[in-house]
Amino acid sequence: MEKLRIGIAGAGNISNNGHLPAYKSCSNAIPAAICDLDLARAKETAERWGIPEYYGSAEEMIEKADIDAVDVCTWNSGHAPVCIAAAKAGKHVLCEKPLAMDMNDALAMEKAVNEAGVVFMLAVPSRFGYANMYLREMYDRGEFGEVYYAKTSNIRRRGTPTGWFTDKKTSGGGPIIDIGVHRIDAAWYLMGTPKPTRVSANVFEKIGDYQTKGVGRWHGIPCPDNRFDCEDSGAGVIHFENGAIMTFEASWAINGADWSETRIFGTKAGASVEPLVIYGERGGYLSTDSITVSSANDKFRLEIEHFAEHALKGDKNTKYPISQAVDMQRMLQAIYDSASAGKEIIL
Repeated sequence: MEKLRIGIAGAGNISNNGHLPAYKSCSNAIPAAICDLDLARAKETAERWGIPEYYGSAEEMIEKADIDAVDVCTWNSGHAPVCIAAAKAGKHVLCEKPLAMDMNDALAMEKAVNEAGVVFMLAVPSRFGYANMYLREMYDRGEFGEVYYAKTSNIRRRGTPTGWFTDKKTSGGGPIIDIGVHRIDAAWYLMGTPKPTRVSANVFEKIGDYQTKGVGRWHGIPCPDNRFDCEDSGAGVIHFENGAIMTFEASWAINGADWSETRIFGTKAGASVEPLVIYGERGGYLSTDSITVSSANDKFRLEIEHFAEHALKGDKNTKYPISQAVDMQRMLQAIYDSASAGKEIIL
């Protein structure tokens, strides 16, 4: 089988703990090169995973390596410049979420991808989770009817990462753009990705860089300033042009129980993702069906294989194309803009 030769941009956590382990079992993609601003880290990661080439910058890798595509695994502020450079060089792009730091970068990325005619996919692995795929198939068959409401949560009582994650200049924001995007996207995807029209939200900086003992943290690589200047929680509502709405909440730190869920509500049936339960009617009576899917779900592998399959064919219709990625960025931007302005934002 033909394999897509991919250059990995970034040798940090998401590469080493997510993407690179998945490449080991990918049937149609191989990591042919890797780069990192820290050349020693790029070298060490290349040796650990058996990657033949390593570089100290994405620009050098894109210019010199024999690759067909770039897998963007940098911190968030690196997404736009790497994606644009890759697209301009005719390389297909798989980009970790979030798409960008702001709408200006997102639109520049969209322009570069469309002008180059390359295949693009935003990497949000929940779209490849068995539960979400099962529910999206139900949606596509019309089994939910009109999905008019969704609610989604990603709440950590104490789970603030360290390093670049908390520095807004590098990350673009806190839990909304970091973990909230996973749940917002899951709900949006199961609603059929309707066009967002307005957003009302707020974000909070109340607990911040807590010193609570006995809790674990995701350790991010330090960035130049390494500040803590982003929100620790946020919540709001997103309206769509078909009349549907979504409520959301996300936190790194809040005085409440850990809680994650996504629920959708339609005219024929509704569902929860975790646990996977369908709420409907059968024979005129209420029905509640618990669905069992495999827990051995390698979402990263399925994500990469899906991207590689489309890139090898030159098929731009990936599961998360650039147009949807830009719409997601609009929602994220509007959440922060609404919080800053203290009013609803019309998109």
